[in-house]
Amino acid sequence: MVDADTGTPEMTAPGNGEDLQAQLAAAEARARQSHDQYVRSLAEMENVRKRAQRDVEAANRYGLERFAQELLPVKEGLDLAVENAPKADRDSLAAGQLATQQLLAKAFERLGIVELDPVGEPFDPTQHEAMMVQPSASVEPDSVLTVVQRGYSLNGRLLRPARVIVAKAPGQGA
Repeated sequence: MVDADTGTPEMTAPGNGEDLQAQLAAAEARARQSHDQYVRSLAEMENVRKRAQRDVEAANRYGLERFAQELLPVKEGLDLAVENAPKADRDSLAAGQLATQQLLAKAFERLGIVELDPVGEPFDPTQHEAMMVQPSASVEPDSVLTVVQRGYSLNGRLLRPARVIVAKAPGQGA
């Protein structure tokens, strides 16, 4: 029997062996059930760990697959341009370059790569790398005057900062 207040088995008088045997059998059954449940939980946790490890390995192995698939049309466009360059006129070469640039821009968009072109925006050292400071009356001081090299981010994470020239007020010292 179980004590309702404490939840522990009640001890009966020493003379009642059958009750003690029944209590012992019930306790052993609960212990076997708890042990079985514990072993199943351990096995399930090990399966989850192995599954997660396989998923991480697959992500590492095939993570660039989507990127590569997006860039294949760009490479093919460049290959065609190189192949046809000797017999192409200037206008068709320019059109081919534009088409290839558009393919690359679409691939970047699908992959979550965003071009940073911060002309006129306030200088942000977390997104921009100042190459120099130049006086300007047409742009607010401490804002980007010129982009020397565009920056890029991937899904909100900076890949490369934009290299910029920062404006300062005319006549202001360096």
